[in-house]
This record gives sequence, structure tokens and C-alpha cells, in this order.
Amino acid sequence: MSNVCVIAWVHGKVQGVGFRYSTQHEASRLGLTGYARNLDDGSVEVVACGENDRVEQLLAWLKAGGPRNARVEKVLHEPHRPEREWSNFGIRY
Repeated sequence: MSNVCVIAWVHGKVQGVGFRYSTQHEASRLGLTGYARNLDDGSVEVVACGENDRVEQLLAWLKAGGPRNARVEKVLHEPHRPEREWSNFGIRY
């Protein structure tokens, strides 16, 4: 299996609903590394690295709506080359 990294921007009602924490839990369950962080425009940025099929599973989870209280309107993503490697999936502030 080949490892990939993607950066995604999740738009909708995704701040103040535990979105980053739920994303961290799901990404960790899938064995991914990277981070989730809130952006000033109200969206959440997610960087996820790991086996291609697992990254695709996280993207599908994001597109399906994430945590119960969130309302995802759209998810944009593209391949990403991070400046560093992560040892886990964290939350950035």
C-alpha cells in the first residue's frame, strides 16, 4: 500500500460542534496522522496522511457529515505535501 497525504476544507456548521475532536478520533481509528484545525472563515482544515484506502475512508466520513451535531455543506480536498511528518493525528489551535 502506498501512503498519501491530502488537505481538506470542510464547510458548513462545523465549528463549536466537536468536529475536530470527532475527526481526530476517526482518523486515529483509521491509523492516520495529521491534524484538524478551525479556520477564521468558519471551516475546518484537515490534513490526513496514511494508506490511500484509509485516507479515502476519512474523506468519505467527512463528506457523510462527521459528528452528529455538524452540518457539512461541502468538502474540498487536494493532494498535499506536508513540510513534516506527524507521529499521530492532532488538533491545532
